[in-house]
Amino acid sequence: MSKLLGTLKSSGYLVKLLIISISLLTVIPTVASLSHDDWTGLMDKIIIWPHKNPGPATDTINFSAYAVEIAPKEIEAGDLDFYIFSLKTPAAEKLRDKDGIDVHQAPASMVSIVLNPAPAPEGSLNPLSILEVRQAIQHVVNRPFVSQEIYKGFAMPMLTQVSPADFDLLTVYESLKTSNIYYDPDLAKSIVNNAMTNAGAELRDDYWHYRENRLDLKFIVRTEDERWEIGNALRTELNRLGFNVILIPQQFGPAVFTVYSTDPQLFQWHLYTEGWGRGSPERYDFASVNQMCAPWLGNMPGWQEIGFWQYEQEELDKLGQRIFTGEFQNVEERNNIYKQATEKCLKESVRIWVATAVNNFPSSSELLGITQDLVSGPKNLWTFREMHIPGRSELNIGNLWVATNQTTWNPVGGFGDVYSADIWRSINDPTLTNHPFTGLPIPFRATYEVETSGPSGTLDIPSDAFEWNASDGTWRYIKAGTTATSKVVFDYSKYFQSKWHHQIQINMADVIYPIARLFDMVYNEDKSNIEFSIATTSKPFTDTVRGFRIVDENRLEVYVDFWHFIPDYIAQYANISGVSMPWEVNAAMDDIVFNQMKASYSDTSATRFNNAWLDLVSSKDARMVRNTLRQFAENDSVANNIFNIESKSLVDINSANTRYQAAMDWFSEKDHMIISNGPYYLEKFRGGGEQFAQIKAFRDPSYPFKPGNLYQGAPQNIVFNDIYTTPTEIGKDITTKVTIEGPGQISLDYLLTDPSRGTIISSGKYPYQDKDTFEITIPKDVSLDLDESTYHLFLLAASDELARVVERKIDIDLFSDGDKESSTKDADLQATQNMNKDGNEDSRTGTSLNQILGIILVTAGVIGIALIILILRSRSKNI
Repeated sequence: MSKLLGTLKSSGYLVKLLIISISLLTVIPTVASLSHDDWTGLMDKIIIWPHKNPGPATDTINFSAYAVEIAPKEIEAGDLDFYIFSLKTPAAEKLRDKDGIDVHQAPASMVSIVLNPAPAPEGSLNPLSILEVRQAIQHVVNRPFVSQEIYKGFAMPMLTQVSPADFDLLTVYESLKTSNIYYDPDLAKSIVNNAMTNAGAELRDDYWHYRENRLDLKFIVRTEDERWEIGNALRTELNRLGFNVILIPQQFGPAVFTVYSTDPQLFQWHLYTEGWGRGSPERYDFASVNQMCAPWLGNMPGWQEIGFWQYEQEELDKLGQRIFTGEFQNVEERNNIYKQATEKCLKESVRIWVATAVNNFPSSSELLGITQDLVSGPKNLWTFREMHIPGRSELNIGNLWVATNQTTWNPVGGFGDVYSADIWRSINDPTLTNHPFTGLPIPFRATYEVETSGPSGTLDIPSDAFEWNASDGTWRYIKAGTTATSKVVFDYSKYFQSKWHHQIQINMADVIYPIARLFDMVYNEDKSNIEFSIATTSKPFTDTVRGFRIVDENRLEVYVDFWHFIPDYIAQYANISGVSMPWEVNAAMDDIVFNQMKASYSDTSATRFNNAWLDLVSSKDARMVRNTLRQFAENDSVANNIFNIESKSLVDINSANTRYQAAMDWFSEKDHMIISNGPYYLEKFRGGGEQFAQIKAFRDPSYPFKPGNLYQGAPQNIVFNDIYTTPTEIGKDITTKVTIEGPGQISLDYLLTDPSRGTIISSGKYPYQDKDTFEITIPKDVSLDLDESTYHLFLLAASDELARVVERKIDIDLFSDGDKESSTKDADLQATQNMNKDGNEDSRTGTSLNQILGIILVTAGVIGIALIILILRSRSKNI
């Protein structure tokens, strides 16, 4: 040590070490004061990106299928770098203690039970067609048991399409607290007995019969995950209600086909354990409330397929479409409509919600570049563009499946499962997407400008704007005097400066073609009859589009009768062209579907016409596309009716033939027809027994993004730091002081309820504010009317920078004797607590502020201690 000290002194390193130590300590206050944007910028500098080439951070990603039971061992062995299907909780907990492995948590999936409400034929009875029976089933779904026992605390009970952490929880919270839906099998049995008896059924030998026939319920239960336990638990409860349940265990493919591709009135199923993968956060939901409640959008029994029995609910359709098409004057009216729709959906009880699962996604600790989305966690388009392991150019990703027999890759009626979507999001660049933290639409590959006169005014549309004329299949100028509520100008420069994966330049023809196809499919009678479900569900939207106008070689104006109090939602609504595949591939698919009728875009149309559900990763279907392109080339065929606008064509025969040949060459090389524009291209795809896909980096110099450009990191959480309630006496104010930490401005909603009656006593809202302390006062005239009992004070904190709500429950014991103090208990939801604690932790990518500060402190501390030891040693020698 003395030799080391002498060296340090002589070289001046002792002074240098002291300076470094002090510098590290002085940087801490600066780091601690950074905003999230500044913090992300700092992290961007801390992460050393592997290169500066166009495209993604990694060169190759391999996708393979692994059962959830096998995946942990593969992660431990280093054969998998990332598993993007949720592990079961016990396995995830074991991995948490393993060195070199990170377990990312996120509320990324939801479980529901869909019921078949179709009426039975004359002489028979479907119990689930009776409203009261469906409502009774709500009371035999033991949501706390599912969340705490089946998911081991890593799930949150839910009653509606709104997840317990979603921003719209603020909108429907009072409705949920007064719904009086809770686990009560005795109440359910009483309701069922009355309803079934009134319907003419008899309970004999413990089972319901109708006209001498026992009433059986066919229950399709998924076997891959916790839904198997959920289904078995519900079967037991239904048996106790007098229903004989035929349990049908199935995996993804057969289950999805039976439930969603057959007429409900064939009664191949009565109940099904649905699972829903969640995508980006949504600050103001418009899709889920329609998808999960309103029949018009095609996700309720009957699926809007021609010839099928249809579940109908006119009130839900009207409310849902008002939200979808922006028929409101302000945020308050929007919220009221949303609340009404949710309450009606809950009353109808066609879809019984069970839980939001906090998913566990394990990865190697060496994996860098992960963005933590509020909803999907690390499983998002940002992560897949930026993730990498230093020193390696290839990653191995596992999922439950790569392809099932219901996995279909086509941009019109495919990508309906998470397995195809998980890969596709790395192959295609969307025009817009949602911010992973705010939940608001933002530009991705296209930019936009919004102009609106809404909600009450209109804009004049220029005379050179055009619309689709389905009667003759051409564009026409709009009528003079036509107006629209809003205009969005899209700039596609970042697309048009680059190429498709088959090296063809992207241009305006690729934007225009999908628009023409959509309108022709909706308004052309022959085509709408072929793809009936797509056409029917698209019409409420297309009816609000007023016209288009090409501004220049990069920009397109879209005019819509739509308004939203946040302009970015107007841009999202007007984003009609996805620019996902080249126009020539789209044209060939259309010819196969509408002219040759050898395949269909949708599963229901394929079933009805007994042809293929068009799948571009299938060699057979891709070959059909190749053969059609060959016919186009041989006949010098171009869709001039689509490309002739303003007396000029966007495409000539030479450029068309060049494209045809490039697409055919692509098929010859890849044996599929997935051609897109994102950071990766699909190199290999093998479904069936092999279950393998490989994507490779698209390194064209014109591609607009490089490693680090799209990294978002992790959001700052909302945290209840301190809650204090004064001793509570009847006839005196109930005062609660709350301190909340979070990004941006914070709002606080509160609800005081009587749990014994299921009623709301008092409620209020503190709008967004900069300060972090709130004081809630329930006035004495309110407490005067209360009894000695325990009451629940619910607190909901939100930030203007996050599409998330954090809930806290306080138990308040009210006494009449002023000498007795109230007992207040802080009862945070365990699953929410787990999610908030762990959902954004990633020591490599979404590194938290505390982690970096810790590193700095430890480093400074080690240096400081070393200096002290050296100095002390030096002093002892001098004595």
